[in-house]
Amino acid sequence: MKNIISCLFVITIMLSPYVAAEQVNLYSARKEALIKPLLDKFTQQTGISVNLVTGKADNLITRLKSEGKYSPADLLLTTDVGRLYRAKQQGLTQEISVSEAITKLPMNFRDEQGHWLGLSLRARPLMVAVDRVNVQDVANLEDLVNPQWKGKVCIRSSSNIYNQSMVASLIAQQGESATEQWITGLVKNFARPPQGGDRDQIKAVAAGLCDVAIANTYYLAGMLSSDDETTQQQAKKVRVIWPNQADRGAHINISGVALAKNAPNKAAAVKLIDFLLSEESQLWYAKTNHEYPVLAGIPWSELLQSFGTFKTEQVQLGKLGELNAAAVQLMDRAGWK
Repeated sequence: MKNIISCLFVITIMLSPYVAAEQVNLYSARKEALIKPLLDKFTQQTGISVNLVTGKADNLITRLKSEGKYSPADLLLTTDVGRLYRAKQQGLTQEISVSEAITKLPMNFRDEQGHWLGLSLRARPLMVAVDRVNVQDVANLEDLVNPQWKGKVCIRSSSNIYNQSMVASLIAQQGESATEQWITGLVKNFARPPQGGDRDQIKAVAAGLCDVAIANTYYLAGMLSSDDETTQQQAKKVRVIWPNQADRGAHINISGVALAKNAPNKAAAVKLIDFLLSEESQLWYAKTNHEYPVLAGIPWSELLQSFGTFKTEQVQLGKLGELNAAAVQLMDRAGWK
């Protein structure tokens, strides 16, 4: 009998690390370099390992759906609230238990049913040529439809969800009629058919192909901090203008996280969410990725500070997902390719 008990004890000891070990399976649309250092810190502090799967945002949502109840995913980390909303609507997410860390997050950065929340803030202002544009001439997005900007506006395509969410935000605040009028006027002032990403719009302004572009600030910050001298010089020819500071504020969005519907490691996943909302993580986002923290009181990087402070829109971000289809319809009708 003693031998049997001894054997059982040895087996228990041998297996206990595997039984006790916690892990989180994270599907991330963020590039590995932009999230892995944080995940490594989380593992060091908690002992919880993170299995990282990276991919394109829409592909990860498709993967979650195809895997169904057998999906190993615990968390979906992706860019733009439109995608988080889409995952929720497809029944791929579940409510996240509210923790002390989450209560510090402004309500408009959270899903009303608690299925997703923001981790970093993205701002999408105007980028203008330093030597060709007077700030007072483009104080608002609405100014971009004026005749003086005919053939001088660059922006990426209507298939880009950043632009779809921007238009959805306008619908939420101004209604479909006023938004459609603005889109129609904007399209008439395009310098070229929409092409490329946000960096390409900034480069087009620097090259004189257009005078004004709409792009997310972290792209400009990434160019300014680049090791490539040519890229730096291009970025220095462009400056940020924060539109609509006298009324609704500049357009914002988030990168965020959702808890997968069939998360096998729910408790560990919530611990990772709390860590990503910690002061340490928020500071890392600001200093390293040049994205704005979602929590108040976290210092910005010097580059972000150089862009100036700004008033933001106060739209409940879930509305951007709800109005995505309407935004796409308006863009299609206006001929925004």
